[in-house]
Amino acid sequence: MFEQLNKGLVPETKNIIIATKQPVQIDFMSDIKMNIFEHMESNVRSYCRMFPAVFVAAQGATITDESGKTYIDFLSGGGALNYGHNPSCMKEEIIKYINNNGLVHGLDLHTAAKAEFLKSFESSILKPRDLDYKLQFTGPTGANAVEAALKLARQKKGRSNIIAFSNSYHGLSLGALAVTANSFFRNEAFVDRHNVSFLPFDGYLGDSVNTIEYLDKTLKDPGSGVDLPAAVIVETVQAEGGINIARTEWLRELSNLCQKYGILLIVDDIQAGIGRTGTFFSFEGTGIYPDIVVLSKSLSGFGLPMSMLLLKPHLDQWQPGEHSGTFRGNNLAMLTATVALQHYWQDDQLSLSVYHSGDIIHTELNKIIEPYSSEFVSVRGKGMLYGLQASTPQKAQRITDSCYEQGLLVEICGPNSDVLKLSPPLTIEEDLLLKGLDILNNSIAMNMKP
Repeated sequence: MFEQLNKGLVPETKNIIIATKQPVQIDFMSDIKMNIFEHMESNVRSYCRMFPAVFVAAQGATITDESGKTYIDFLSGGGALNYGHNPSCMKEEIIKYINNNGLVHGLDLHTAAKAEFLKSFESSILKPRDLDYKLQFTGPTGANAVEAALKLARQKKGRSNIIAFSNSYHGLSLGALAVTANSFFRNEAFVDRHNVSFLPFDGYLGDSVNTIEYLDKTLKDPGSGVDLPAAVIVETVQAEGGINIARTEWLRELSNLCQKYGILLIVDDIQAGIGRTGTFFSFEGTGIYPDIVVLSKSLSGFGLPMSMLLLKPHLDQWQPGEHSGTFRGNNLAMLTATVALQHYWQDDQLSLSVYHSGDIIHTELNKIIEPYSSEFVSVRGKGMLYGLQASTPQKAQRITDSCYEQGLLVEICGPNSDVLKLSPPLTIEEDLLLKGLDILNNSIAMNMKP
């Protein structure tokens, strides 16, 4: 068939006569497109199984398939598209930069694009928040940055153990996987995962249990079996873990405990950062000052791969080339990241918009589930990252399938795959946000009993 297509012998569509003598229109090209994914691509793919359309274009908070159907995007590239698809301010700069033969790949060479990003990040983000960090560019994924953070913490402290939390997710490379709690990911690696101790996240043992007291007890008790760690790694909002939000008081107690025992505090802000909770960093307003911050996903602003660490200056004791990576110099990503900083973070307008949209999501979700109290466990979220926990994984799946059929992309998260995760672009128009929530409402009504 492919050989005939290449020679132009098979038309794109053809009438086939069956027993009824009625012509049936078969779209061979569409069939071939779908088969090529099955034929050539690994079974590891996942999002395309939830949303099997072939997508061809995207703009803002919408994405369009090859048939012309447009979907409202509450997925945002898994958190990599906080500013939506193809922001025009960034796209124009990319085109201009490429037309001028700007350096795209630069290892860790000094480049004009990097210089502009560093200056903008310092002036727009660090100085207004009174933060003093050195920046380390790592490999392009969030897991690359997590690996670098863990390696540096162990090297600096001369200790091997790391403390992570229940329901955490930090990536799927072996070091990052070791501090990821979800058994679905962990059990498939079949490798030893030593030197990590998992302890309960805020609220894991119920509202009446202060898990920081439990952590304190394990650290000072020589019989606990928990070695003094080099670092604690934490997400202030566990996104993949089911939208679990750490209270400000808990985070402050955790920070104080780290100082008490000489432990480095690493905040993984890969998904909850870059404005997703309203502020640029998810820990703003908590009073904590992490030793290391991990950033990725929406850092570039355009969905281009870019990851980095923020390090307190005294921790920056790497020897030149001691931690490297070929693709740590993505200058296109630095270019668009600079545009994002200059366009969205010169004032508090984006943050105010996120709070406003977050209030809408919170209010509407509670209205939506009110008639179906037995079908849902809770609504929880912060900023524009919300979770709607269904009573079973099957119900959550039916709702997301129905949303997709009606033109809304919503994914599922949580250790039991029972939480619908709503993560629309921060820049989504209010009418489009409400339309998406209306589709969610219709999907719930179709699949739930009042």
